[in-house]
Amino acid sequence: MKKRLLFVAAIFTATATFAQEGLTSKKGEAYLPEAGDWALGFDGTPFVNYIGNLANGSTGNSIGFTNGGAIYGKMFKDEKTAYRAMFQLGFANNTVGNVVNLKSNPSDVDTKEFTNETKTSSNDIKLGFGIEKRRGNTRIQGVYGAMFTFGIGGQKTTNTYGLAYSDSTVLANMGNPDFPNGRITEQKAGSRMTLGVQGFIGFEWFFAPKFSLGAEYRWGIEMNNVGESETTTESWGVAPGAAAGTPNSLQTKTSKGGKASAFNFGPANAGNAVLLVNFHF
Repeated sequence: MKKRLLFVAAIFTATATFAQEGLTSKKGEAYLPEAGDWALGFDGTPFVNYIGNLANGSTGNSIGFTNGGAIYGKMFKDEKTAYRAMFQLGFANNTVGNVVNLKSNPSDVDTKEFTNETKTSSNDIKLGFGIEKRRGNTRIQGVYGAMFTFGIGGQKTTNTYGLAYSDSTVLANMGNPDFPNGRITEQKAGSRMTLGVQGFIGFEWFFAPKFSLGAEYRWGIEMNNVGESETTTESWGVAPGAAAGTPNSLQTKTSKGGKASAFNFGPANAGNAVLLVNFHF
């Protein structure tokens, strides 16, 4: 990570050194934002990480947005003040198969292969609203301000088993840890909600009229609340309280977990600077 940050810093330093300090282009276009301008930006960190990996020879390089790529919108009240909004959408779906060798009947001499499948899906949405101030009279501008944030999210895991419960399969695999008489079919994490306020400080460099690159460091307070989780299990047997002689059948049970809350104060984004690409119009 340090190599990547040094690499990015070197690019900004070298480019800024050779940049012209004029505030208009040869065509007379203004470099800096003006009152009434709008801006659209996005988090450019994944692309910088990709370049950094090329520089340090890392393998497995790829471009992608981790936990969703944040998109920013700005409306400039004047050339030094802007109202800011942020939208971040993160989602993931993952499926993993696990092959197990089990007997489907007590009379089987050899085991057969069955595949158990685990599917996990998650989503996160985060919104932010705030105000941005800037200083500087050149194409390199200092920026600072504050932003309120609100987020929600959730996660669900579903397990599908290749060998179903029955009298014969339970008897054939009695004591086998790969076929316990009692297994999880679904887990729902409690719904997450976050509410916070962040202060930010950084810079923005206008390398072309109304186009800029920037970096920000953020620090804030955030409250996290997690709702009740829910776990569904299945087993093979007789339902509690059933009459004598009742045959075995599939039993399902759903239990709930407790709620949780946390209060955090400190750097946002795991203490890393956020790199931004902005287009003003």
